[in-house]
Amino acid sequence: MSFLQDPSVFTMGMWSIGAGALGAAALALFLANTDMFLSKPKKAALEYLEDIDLKTLEKEPRTFKAKELWEKSGAVIMAVRRPGCFLCREEAMDLSSLKPKLDDLGVPLYAVVKEKVGTEVKDFQPYFKGDIFLDEKKKFYGPQRRKMMFMGFVRLGVWYNFFRAWNGGFSGNLEGEGFILGGVFVVGPGKQGILLEHREKEFGDKVNPLSVLEAAKKIKAQVPASEKK
Repeated sequence: MSFLQDPSVFTMGMWSIGAGALGAAALALFLANTDMFLSKPKKAALEYLEDIDLKTLEKEPRTFKAKELWEKSGAVIMAVRRPGCFLCREEAMDLSSLKPKLDDLGVPLYAVVKEKVGTEVKDFQPYFKGDIFLDEKKKFYGPQRRKMMFMGFVRLGVWYNFFRAWNGGFSGNLEGEGFILGGVFVVGPGKQGILLEHREKEFGDKVNPLSVLEAAKKIKAQVPASEKK
């Protein structure tokens, strides 16, 4: 065969294959770092959130409708992707830093988790200064549940978030489900509606605390019917 008689032909062929593979890898890396293949979040309606069943985390849990969290005074609610995740702990700490100002506004801070694994929720509590509830049906992660699988580990934004949290001194573990993306909501009392809805687009895509505070300032406290003239 001619390519055996001329090694340069074989070398050129192998170089072409290698260059093609490198080009394909570069293209895949580029596409993975765009939002082209990310699932788009579907906005949640107030009626959808109101009807979600939540459970307390006591020994004898109580099941209640989520609207109880905000129907009188509004609420800031974090849908935690995974309590043991150091990125989620970082975001929880950011939200908790707002608690003194939220208290002044009369707006409570809550979190929901999708599962209760070992001591994960208890270990998360030092980072989050509010009550935590269980959302077994993962409704707060919908109405269209989105996942980020292993593509997250080739996204530059995710690695930036990793280093940011590590540099901030946060650590965690790999316990529990962590692919279903979370978010943060600010909901007004009664029928005021959803004032802010932040959906995590990738691991560590945390909400801007200032946006949360601005939304909380728009909350209009409900006046009990007995006090209305």
